[in-house]
Amino acid sequence: MPGKVFLMAGGGTGGHVIPLLAVARELRKRGHETLFAGTERGVEARMVPAEGFHLELIRIGALKRVGPRQRLLTLVQLPAGTFAMARFLGRKRVAAVFSLGGYAAGPPVMAALLRRLPVVVMEPNTVPGFTNRRIGRLVTRALISFPESKRYFPPGRTELTGLPVREEFFAVRPKSRDAVFTLLVTGGSQGSRTLNQAARASWPLFRESGFQIRFILQTGIPPFEETSEEFAASGIAGEVRPFIDDMPRAFSEADLIVCRSGAGAVAELAAAGKPSILVPFPFAADDHQLHNGQAFERAGAAKLYLDREWTAAKLYETVTALANDSVALEQMGESARRLARPGAASRAAEILEEVAR
Repeated sequence: MPGKVFLMAGGGTGGHVIPLLAVARELRKRGHETLFAGTERGVEARMVPAEGFHLELIRIGALKRVGPRQRLLTLVQLPAGTFAMARFLGRKRVAAVFSLGGYAAGPPVMAALLRRLPVVVMEPNTVPGFTNRRIGRLVTRALISFPESKRYFPPGRTELTGLPVREEFFAVRPKSRDAVFTLLVTGGSQGSRTLNQAARASWPLFRESGFQIRFILQTGIPPFEETSEEFAASGIAGEVRPFIDDMPRAFSEADLIVCRSGAGAVAELAAAGKPSILVPFPFAADDHQLHNGQAFERAGAAKLYLDREWTAAKLYETVTALANDSVALEQMGESARRLARPGAASRAAEILEEVAR
């Protein structure tokens, strides 16, 4: 088909921007022009231009988990931002808008609806976020990661595509058990205080028991120095890093992974077919991490613990029990891989081409 212009809507965090970039690259390969809308304070301000895409800045704040003053400011900004985006969509002759939700998606999506343009949303969580819930009945297509999300969108307009995940995660093969059990603990790029503290306090338990374990711990930047010094003195094998650049490699080395249950994290676990212990971030919008974790637990792919339950003793007890049950670990990994959806970015690009016709 002749080249079209598409707009990617959403931003703020890497969890929003990275999948949008994956779809944008697919569209570019197919000969289309792709534009982004976002804010100057979100990670899109750095990541989008670095990939060679135009970023149209909008002024908008959050509505969820903010004070009355910020909520009022956002409501004041919303109409102006929407009409500015409507003019932008017309000027650029945008054929369709692709949204991953989040507060930055509000004005472009509302502008597209005003101009009667097709809107395709990708909802990576079991329970859609604020923006996708509000416009769910008006979307042209909804690309989902969990069957539970279907009820938020019109019948016949959903497709189970999953979330775009780097191909390297799909290349991770099942790991044969070594003499030393490798545990990867990661709270994401910013780290997690709960996961870090439980890991640190568990080291004496593993050392005193004589259990052969190797830790790979991604701490985030602030606690790295203190944690790495403590780890060096613990006598436990492994490594502590502020940030892991090659996460697929860390996945391939791990027998078990402890992490949060954001959409990106669970999509990567599924792609790699890795057994996991999920500890949802308790302040995630609409408690979506808990719902994601529950879906994985129901599928037999993970063990789920609430943030307030996750302690060093619980970590030690759960890890040693799983390490001594290789059949359970293998079954969890197989169950995780059954939840994987390869080709999500390519399929999203195909659907955008379809609605643009």
